[in-house]
Amino acid sequence: MPPITTENNLLVYQGCNFLKQRLILSVLSGKPIKIIDIRDNSIDPGLKEYEISLIRMIDKITNGTKIELDSTGTSLYFSPGLLHGGLLTHDCCVERNIGYYLEALIALGPFCKEPINAKLRGVTNSSESPSVDYVKQSAIPLLKKFLIVDDGLEMHIIKRGLKPSGGGEISFKCPVRKNIRAIQFVKSGMVKRIRGIVFGCKVSPALGNRAVESAKGVMLNFLPDVYINTDQNRGKTSGNSPGYGISLVAETTDGVFYGAEGVYDVTEKGENLITPEDLGKDVAFKLIDEIYRGGCVDSSFQWLASLYIALGEKNISKFLTGPLSQYTINFLQHLRDFFAITFKLSNIEEEEEEEEAEGGNNSKDRDRECLQVLMTCVGVGYKNISKRII
Repeated sequence: MPPITTENNLLVYQGCNFLKQRLILSVLSGKPIKIIDIRDNSIDPGLKEYEISLIRMIDKITNGTKIELDSTGTSLYFSPGLLHGGLLTHDCCVERNIGYYLEALIALGPFCKEPINAKLRGVTNSSESPSVDYVKQSAIPLLKKFLIVDDGLEMHIIKRGLKPSGGGEISFKCPVRKNIRAIQFVKSGMVKRIRGIVFGCKVSPALGNRAVESAKGVMLNFLPDVYINTDQNRGKTSGNSPGYGISLVAETTDGVFYGAEGVYDVTEKGENLITPEDLGKDVAFKLIDEIYRGGCVDSSFQWLASLYIALGEKNISKFLTGPLSQYTINFLQHLRDFFAITFKLSNIEEEEEEEEAEGGNNSKDRDRECLQVLMTCVGVGYKNISKRII
């Protein structure tokens, strides 16, 4: 449903979907938003605890933000302040993992006044949102491509924590930039190596080793350069709940990273036993599917690439992705609402057909190419007005 625009530039949305998208774009554009009918027909109406925690985190890195929430929690008014950044310590709600909050920091970090130096505590790995490993493997390299100089961009996992009790902690540092450069990234390259990590918290190391062997058994059929490390946590670094998981990343010759992950929470799953062999095999096939989708970005972070392209310099940017996810499609619609910017989306097959018509028949494998989408737009030339100029 498109937003209702009032006379004072207020955007009014209905429903709880895509709250994080709307908050991020509201802060970047400076446009206030109002969200009504938030789960008004639900047994538990209003904002969830993890959504309130996200709003509080954004409030910590901004100055002058005004937030109004009605008594039932079903109506939110959010008027953004100026991005300040700086030191941030935040205890994330354990209903969502830290990656849910980290995505917002990565999107807003380059446009702050002071470089972000954040410590986030909570659940590091769960299935609801991209985990901290996934973000580190896929989102951080993507951000590096758009920053002219990536000095000061760091992320470290200090302690791991799984659901339901969490206990994990990560540190994240992001530099500030005056603007984001335009980019033309249309070649994904061939996969040259696969790396991964299997972690365990308060469980036997044998479980992780079994997951490693199962995942490698699948991946070695396609590529010889496969290495999966094990990270067995004990004591204070293992969080408050038992469990284990696996995270894989494939790197191509052109610097593209595809990721896949899976986590098994011993406490929460209970009797629904999943063997380490099944977990390793499932994640390996997820990675293969991600590679097949292609493009120059992981499917979970297509929206992040779209944001950087839209806010880039006033020049033509081209970016090749796999099939657009529903989350990305809605993000493009929100970009149009907040920044009045639209993308030209063309199927890669159409351009190949035009080239063939001019230069004769070309016998390329179309199974993968027909799935890919070329995103083209002219950036709005977004400037970080808060960054100090020496």
